[in-house]
Amino acid sequence: MMLEQMNKPHAIIVMGVSGCGKSSVGEKLAEVLHLAFVEGDALHPAANVEKMSKGIPLTDEDRMPWLDRIGEDMKASLEKSEGIIVSCSALKRIYRDRLRSAVDGNLFFVYLEGSKALLMKRMGERKGHFMPASLLESQLATLEPPTGEPGVVAVDIDDTIEGIAATALKSLAALGITG
Repeated sequence: MMLEQMNKPHAIIVMGVSGCGKSSVGEKLAEVLHLAFVEGDALHPAANVEKMSKGIPLTDEDRMPWLDRIGEDMKASLEKSEGIIVSCSALKRIYRDRLRSAVDGNLFFVYLEGSKALLMKRMGERKGHFMPASLLESQLATLEPPTGEPGVVAVDIDDTIEGIAATALKSLAALGITG
């Protein structure tokens, strides 16, 4: 990686399907790296939240304004020379490429992956989240794992939040991202 890019603030997206721990891991990474954390779900338009809460999967058309809003938030942060961490499912390559383009490629992804059984268990334990467990199937069907994409670290979620975050930090450090 170019030295100049290593010295710039970075945008990091904690990605994966619902129930993988994006928010919890993102908050922990932000705490350790002393960066702002943005809950990507909070940036969804009300119509998207309503659809998901009714168990209706989002379409690409539903997701694009949301992805653009995340891209705008990341770009604004980087323009102020501040790093940022955002939780965002980023299920498809076209979504990740759109987000990369919003910040001129200065974006890293922490991909949280786990078994369907573990994801279902975690979704069942969540309280007060608008995303019903029934939508996990559609998210898994939509997911295009970011294997081989630049700036991506994959982390297995079969661990504690602290353990997942520690593994992610070690992998990010190998890419030149440090706290």
